[in-house]
Amino acid sequence: MAPATATSAAREILTRLHDVMASRSAAQSKLNQVVQIIGEALHTEVCSIYLLRDGVLELFATRGLKQDAVHVTKMALGEGLVGTIAENVETLNLDEATSHPDFAYKPETGEELFHSFAGVPIVRRERAVGVLAVQHSDQRRYDDVEIEALQTVAMVLAELIAGAGLIDEGGPGSGSQRDTGPVRLEGLKLVEGMARGRAVYHQPRIEIEHTVAEDTDVERHRLISAFAKMRDQIERMTKETDFGVAGEHQDVLAMYKMFAYDEGWIRRINEAIDSGLTAEAAIERVQQRTRMRMREIADPLLADRMHDLEDLSNRLLRIVSGQLGTAAQLGLRQDSILIARNLGPAELLEYDRRRLKGVVLEEGSLTAHVTIVARAMGIAVLGRVKDVRRTIGEGDWLLLDGTQGSLIVRPTTTMDEAFDARMIVGQKRRAEFAAMRDLPAVTKDGQRIELMINAGLRDDMAALDVTGADGIGLFRTEFQFLVSATFPQRERQQRLYREVLEAAGDRPVIFRTVDIGGDKALPYMNQADGATEENPALGWRAIRLALERAALMKVQARALIEAASGRTLNVMFPMVSEPWEFDEAHALFEEQRKWVHGRNRVPPAAVRYGTMLEVPALAESLDMILPKLDFLSIGTNDLTQFLFAADRANPKLAERYDWLSPAILRFIARVTRESHAASVPVGVCGEMGGRTLEAMALIGLGIGRLSITPAAVGPVKAMIRSLDAGVLRAQIGALLARPVRSLRSDLAAWATENEVVIA
Repeated sequence: MAPATATSAAREILTRLHDVMASRSAAQSKLNQVVQIIGEALHTEVCSIYLLRDGVLELFATRGLKQDAVHVTKMALGEGLVGTIAENVETLNLDEATSHPDFAYKPETGEELFHSFAGVPIVRRERAVGVLAVQHSDQRRYDDVEIEALQTVAMVLAELIAGAGLIDEGGPGSGSQRDTGPVRLEGLKLVEGMARGRAVYHQPRIEIEHTVAEDTDVERHRLISAFAKMRDQIERMTKETDFGVAGEHQDVLAMYKMFAYDEGWIRRINEAIDSGLTAEAAIERVQQRTRMRMREIADPLLADRMHDLEDLSNRLLRIVSGQLGTAAQLGLRQDSILIARNLGPAELLEYDRRRLKGVVLEEGSLTAHVTIVARAMGIAVLGRVKDVRRTIGEGDWLLLDGTQGSLIVRPTTTMDEAFDARMIVGQKRRAEFAAMRDLPAVTKDGQRIELMINAGLRDDMAALDVTGADGIGLFRTEFQFLVSATFPQRERQQRLYREVLEAAGDRPVIFRTVDIGGDKALPYMNQADGATEENPALGWRAIRLALERAALMKVQARALIEAASGRTLNVMFPMVSEPWEFDEAHALFEEQRKWVHGRNRVPPAAVRYGTMLEVPALAESLDMILPKLDFLSIGTNDLTQFLFAADRANPKLAERYDWLSPAILRFIARVTRESHAASVPVGVCGEMGGRTLEAMALIGLGIGRLSITPAAVGPVKAMIRSLDAGVLRAQIGALLARPVRSLRSDLAAWATENEVVIA
């Protein structure tokens, strides 16, 4: 079926469905007519409709299967192909249905005659209330245009069956099952902090009353007008935004604005209108497709960009439907916790920051644009919280603990008081840590530990003064690339690096060269040969990518060298596996330094070169690479997954391998010994160093520099000042000789016995 034919087929189906929906026939009769219309238009032997009733999917109408199976064949959510489609709200397209692991044979249907299968969810209020399926005796995958037609028809079907009262409104996800007592929900810590307030839903659900267009030209003009109004809003917001200081969130907003002008998105909505949908239904149709694609995207950065597009879809839908009242526009009247499935950065900026205390998202990620903006605004955010709409009612009292990753809904008085106590304790501890800000990180036996912080945004530099850190031990230069809509030009990179160095003053900043590729894919940079990597963490990324695309690294090298004019520049290369990789990167930087010097420009006073030790293979070449280094940093995040062959993103493995296991500690001890022997300073940058017990162990192994998150500086400094490093060093050597799974309990007991402050 050609694309034009698919559009006309969808239009033909919708026209005929409009007549069916307008008739006075009984609901069952209408469904019987619907499967005939779809089957004839798409030339498929079987067309069936399953609806969710009493929590199970029931065959309501079919063309091609045995009629005796109607109202007899039933499947639970997750059972069989139909149940899988409904549970996951996903589309299936199979040339051989029986080959799918979730296939379940129902003998009463007579479906053994058919091989190919395609099914799409019938979605209402963001949940599947049924499934529309087609089957054929030939083994073939249905064309994309046929699937598109099915998805369009399924959307109209949702209106028909809702109007007929056939939807199981009390099923999973409906608001009717909301609890009334206290509930504790868990989530992902996106922006730390504690907050309390009344639950406010970001936007009321927009009900689309009419899906089939009377006049497509009228609908198209309505869409054009809505786009113009939406763009005006975006332009106004981006101009009015003021955080007081410049930040990478400005790049985020620029990219968000770019999506508002995306021609591909506009074209898809117009194509949906061409098929016979109203403007509202066309936007919702494309939005449903976006949601399904988001479930399939493994790359978190691409998923975040899809979230931005959905944010714009919500905005456009409100404009075209005339339902413009979001919680932001209505105004927050009291301290509030905002509830949303997801948010775009511009929508967050609409809220009164005096009243908005926290945000709870059903989705969200650490690298999402809204997270970057929320961090700049100082608003606690909890993501990946399940069952939000079923659990939380508008106006419910909420306690958000972004430090523990929890949300308490409708707390009892006792819970409220306990939360108050934790907030007070947290405030006291922060005050204690703040009082230590100007004290050095020195152990009881006089060992000075360099306590530095990790950064990646301009705004992060403020944490240097707040925490009293010794400098920036890891500046992730890739953040500027990740939040940009296009490749950052040299002048823009140079401006950022200069501002960072000026903010740091006399304190050192270690710039890690760009670590992109693999799971940090950039939409404006294609991978080699367009290949999709099965193991991105082990793939074409970091130094590998930079050396292959030398122009990228040359631009960054020149920007860093020119930005560090007259200062000391510290450069660190990521994911070096063998000494020759360091040699090539070093030579490239030196070439750029000579170029700058040859143009009578002021070069850096000195350039210090270091490398990350993340790939275990580099440890086998330390004797060759250490003489070339000014410093070495052990990157514990990647090192741990490489050393144990355990994907750190896999929740089943996240807690399996302990940072305090003998294997990782012995590895670090060996690298530290060899580095000290070569008189090369060695430090650790990664989450391991930001945990007090783990940081204690690292100091016991001889690590003298830690680069950690700003929030961890206070607790780690308190630990350092209560520690006798010499006594620990003797103890940890004995512990490492024992064949145990983890030293965690032994080290915790030693810390308690020796009155070391462990948070």
